[in-house]
Amino acid sequence: MDLGMGLPVTGGDVDPEHIARVAQTAEQAGLGAVWTFERLLRPAQARMLGMDQPVPLPDSYGSVLDPLETLAYVAARTSTIRLGTSVVDALFHNPVVLAKRLATLDRLSGGRAMIGLGQGWMEQEFEAAGVPVKRRGAGFAEHVQAMQACWGPDPVSFSGRFYSIPEADIGPKPSPSGLTLLAGVGAPAAIERAAALGMGIVVVVFDWDQARQAVEAYGKGPGPLVFQVNGPVTDRPLTDRAPLTGSPEQVAGDLVQARELGADHVLWHPMETGADELVERLAEVLTS
Repeated sequence: MDLGMGLPVTGGDVDPEHIARVAQTAEQAGLGAVWTFERLLRPAQARMLGMDQPVPLPDSYGSVLDPLETLAYVAARTSTIRLGTSVVDALFHNPVVLAKRLATLDRLSGGRAMIGLGQGWMEQEFEAAGVPVKRRGAGFAEHVQAMQACWGPDPVSFSGRFYSIPEADIGPKPSPSGLTLLAGVGAPAAIERAAALGMGIVVVVFDWDQARQAVEAYGKGPGPLVFQVNGPVTDRPLTDRAPLTGSPEQVAGDLVQARELGADHVLWHPMETGADELVERLAEVLTS
């Protein structure tokens, strides 16, 4: 099991050199991956599918760098650290175009791409992308299958309910080691779907019981098991905390349980904690 962190990609004052410096420091500290995510827009009142109450979003979400272009830039400034997304919302992209972009990133980075795909949760993003919400579920599975067809031997062809690819040569293909695909999951049906598609999973850990249930639903799945932590690594111990948050010593203790659950990787996004502070504290975790 190794550790990773999100890059500072949000807000109107994003600095490319800062992103590169954080990625290089993470690589030098021994972290296993750096991560980005996709956000198309920040609505005045964000609505989660199936919920009536607006969802508060940080002001910085009004400007979020594209995840794949960012990782291509980071690939050129680093050597060994893996490059992850948690997540890119696959349904907002054409599968042939996205397959080519992901394979290009994987090739340019020497096989370091670790791509988490999601179905999307914000009503307004579906509206902006011109994609019907009913495309979730079966449409997501078919989208992944269409991309997997693109990465297979030429000539490629695919015919499904939502997507169709005429017989053609399509490249580039991912690196010989293969592209690591992950699904952002929550519900048991999504976990089962990911396993059937040969994907690893990204689970946002809110409590240990929820994480354990997700692991049990995935079973001996075909891909990596990634835990995402939406909480801080702090300079001082916390008394009231979620799993894998708190001081470096507290986090190091929790990693024992994460390892026992079978996690292959744990990542933190720089939310309350800035990226520079986060990479320093994760370096402390590694030595705790």
